[in-house]
Amino acid sequence: MDRQPTLTGDLLVLRPLRTDDWDALYGVASDPLIWEVHPANDRWQEPVFRQFFADALDKGGALAVIDKASGEIVGSSRFQGLEEAGGGSVEIGWTFLARSHWGGRYNPELKRLMLAHALRFVARVRFQVGAENWRSRRAMEKIGGRLTDALDLIHFAGRDLPHVTYLIDRDSFASGPLSA
Repeated sequence: MDRQPTLTGDLLVLRPLRTDDWDALYGVASDPLIWEVHPANDRWQEPVFRQFFADALDKGGALAVIDKASGEIVGSSRFQGLEEAGGGSVEIGWTFLARSHWGGRYNPELKRLMLAHALRFVARVRFQVGAENWRSRRAMEKIGGRLTDALDLIHFAGRDLPHVTYLIDRDSFASGPLSA
């Protein structure tokens, strides 16, 4: 599976994240309100985001999210944790969008593009969401994510924080709210 494709929708273009995207992406990420309910709620701070950005580049699978109308970077997301077993799965995560692009059609299009790409290669897509991140949990439900029983502790900023897992497989995608 190509974890850094270029994907184009009506509103957004997703393309591989590059080193020279730093200024534009940090310009979006420096808004503390984006991170207020996220487990890593200090990610708006430059040193913390610099580490996040470096990790995204090092691990591959990171995508810049570009507003098609303006050409400006408005967020990012990642494909990570590709697994081959049981028909295969990949995680979509680390997604954030500028507040100007919250609500409406942006996040659903972003996820539809990524899911359609991933589900050509794997049977299911995983999403790990902070257990207390109700904004992201509601967004997962809106796009048809199915909450599993999994509860994992993920290490952030020196703490182990609980995360829940949502799944979308080929069948639920084809019949769900993001089907084309």
